[in-house]
Amino acid sequence: MPSSSLPNQLFELLAEPFTAERLFDGLHDTVYFIKNADGHYVVVNETLVQRCGLKQKSQLIGRTSEQILRAPFGAIFTAQDRAVLRSGKPLEAQLELHLYASRDVGWCLTNKYPLRGRQGESVGVVGISRDLGRPNKSSDDYQSVAKAVAFAERYRDKPTSVTEMAEVANLSRFQLDRRMRIAFGLNTGQWLLKQRIDFACEHLETTQLPIVEIAHESGYADQSAFTRQFRRATGLSPSQYRKAKQDNEL
Repeated sequence: MPSSSLPNQLFELLAEPFTAERLFDGLHDTVYFIKNADGHYVVVNETLVQRCGLKQKSQLIGRTSEQILRAPFGAIFTAQDRAVLRSGKPLEAQLELHLYASRDVGWCLTNKYPLRGRQGESVGVVGISRDLGRPNKSSDDYQSVAKAVAFAERYRDKPTSVTEMAEVANLSRFQLDRRMRIAFGLNTGQWLLKQRIDFACEHLETTQLPIVEIAHESGYADQSAFTRQFRRATGLSPSQYRKAKQDNEL
């Protein structure tokens, strides 16, 4: 019997579709959802409910991100969904700073995949966003990249490259990436991006420095490149982020 036919044979025996909802209910560091082609939540886990500041899944089912999350975040997530549906291509390992109605704020990696209909068309989206945990600094993998991490943090205002970090750690780029993933849950490029955005957020919140100066201090050669990456990661422009923090909206 071909192994490719086994999943279909099993799923045909199920009394109801398997959505993995119960499995993801037990993961408190992961948001999980399924949406239909119109962007309505069809399946959600308890973590998403809590972070939206709600009490029951029924308060999310049948509603869109824009109806649940304050602007502009709901619209941003909807645009992501539409891009996945339109292209039929997944969104993988998207590094994002999430700001929820429950006031939970944190970095996560988001993955979204199209759900296929019987004719091959995209009929929905399934996705997860996993929180980034703190690294275990006593681990061997962390210690092997510690010098490179310290180097990048010390020269944060310089456009540090992955190659430079690999040289400092005395590792190949591949070795550095593998150990950074184990230690931080990110590849080296993603870790560098996170460090720059974290630094920029801190200065946007606590200083009145011009945005162009913060861009340079964060290691960006020009303000436009900084603004693009900042918006992609947070959903806001640097000026919008600063104003939202000043108005206590975040």
